[in-house]
Amino acid sequence: MADSRPADGATGSPAGTSYAERLWPGPLGWLLVVVFGVLLGIALLPVNDTLALVVAVLGVAGGVLVAVLTTPRVEVSRGILRAGAARIPARLVGPAAALEGEALRTELGPALDARAYLCLRGWVHRAVRIELHDPQDPTPYWVVSTRRPDRLVAALEAAGARTSTPTGA
Repeated sequence: MADSRPADGATGSPAGTSYAERLWPGPLGWLLVVVFGVLLGIALLPVNDTLALVVAVLGVAGGVLVAVLTTPRVEVSRGILRAGAARIPARLVGPAAALEGEALRTELGPALDARAYLCLRGWVHRAVRIELHDPQDPTPYWVVSTRRPDRLVAALEAAGARTSTPTGA
């Protein structure tokens, strides 16, 4: 479930936010969290019914907590691109291209540069490749999972991302 919001104040998003998304697990991921907790409880049924119930509830709660804490945020806000733990000013971002299907597989396989920053989630089957023009950073580009690649590309352009390669680079 993506949390993509337009930049207007009626959405409750912070002023200056042109794109925001959380890369939440899909329905199968949440189901697996519940199954994990239930299996923990079932394993303890021979010991004590109450203990099994408590462990099952704690297992589900712990799984939900881990999923919430490890879900990355992709955001373009106040001229900054944020993807997971990484941030970069939009003025240092170059052209961005939406990827899906075979193009995404190629980009993450034979065309992948080992220096690239990846913010990926396997349950999100689309991404954006974002060129960087930071002379102090050897990272050539980012590949960021997103459920709405066209909106992310548009938000980067609106935030001041360069749409062409700088001269002399």
